Amino acid sequence: MGARQSRASSKDKGPKRILFTGRRQKFSPWDDALLPGRDPRSLLKRGMHHVSFSLVTRGMTDIPDFLWGLSEVQKLNLSHNQLRVLPPEVGKLTRIVVLNLCGNRLKSLPREVSLLQGLRVLFVNMNCLTEVPAELSLCRKLEVLSLSHNCLSQLPACFADLSRLRKLNLSNNLFAHIPMCVFSLKELIFLHVGSNRLENIAESIQHLTSLQIFIAEANNIHSFPRSLCLVTSLELLNLNNNDIQTLPSELHLLCRLVRIAWNPMDKGLHISHNPLSKPLPELVEGGLEMLFGYLKDKKHT
Repeated sequence: MGARQSRASSKDKGPKRILFTGRRQKFSPWDDALLPGRDPRSLLKRGMHHVSFSLVTRGMTDIPDFLWGLSEVQKLNLSHNQLRVLPPEVGKLTRIVVLNLCGNRLKSLPREVSLLQGLRVLFVNMNCLTEVPAELSLCRKLEVLSLSHNCLSQLPACFADLSRLRKLNLSNNLFAHIPMCVFSLKELIFLHVGSNRLENIAESIQHLTSLQIFIAEANNIHSFPRSLCLVTSLELLNLNNNDIQTLPSELHLLCRLVRIAWNPMDKGLHISHNPLSKPLPELVEGGLEMLFGYLKDKKHT
């Protein structure tokens, strides 16, 4: 009996495939406001490559019913409204490639997002998310995911299955450590974990061998891990505003860092506003070549 209960509970932790039941949402007052006698498809924009639909900055508190009938939509932008709920009917829009929900008041996403099998880009930044459904991991074509400016402290372990993910933004959340599932995302070229509660960077960071941009500014990171020096693909490394005092002698292995960078958008090494021990502050001022030389010499003395 106990064994059967244990197996049942473990199955509940992973993503579940959804069969959309077609349950209708309560009629939205926005239908009449946005469609005074018009055909909903007249609002679609048909570009060369995608059919798009946008309801940006309309002050909407819920989503109009007519939207769920626009099955041909591929790019949907509902950003900067007052949405508190994304209804399960979103699962009807199975052709969606880009979904922008930025700047709303969403506290969760429905499990039916798993039905968006063509989804490549998802923006849910600047909301009130406290968790992300495991079912999102079933969107295996996802390449760009922004979850910044929410209230997240963890991600489902099954996010490791998002093998095509190339850009992930987890900044401005409540993460005390980088979720372990992130280190399985071998295709990542961009990872932003700035403005969280990080105190260290796990040794597993070395597994992200394609990473080109890594931003971990404005945390409470105490040390610069040697394993980070093995991510030789890095072109921009931002560790500004942390608690780093020393730098590893292997830093010179990051040969694609071309300069000490001061402008936030510049490629290179960002290491300002850290309590670096002497003589490191002066060497940083002197440039990357001088810093690399000092660290290599120190290793051999």
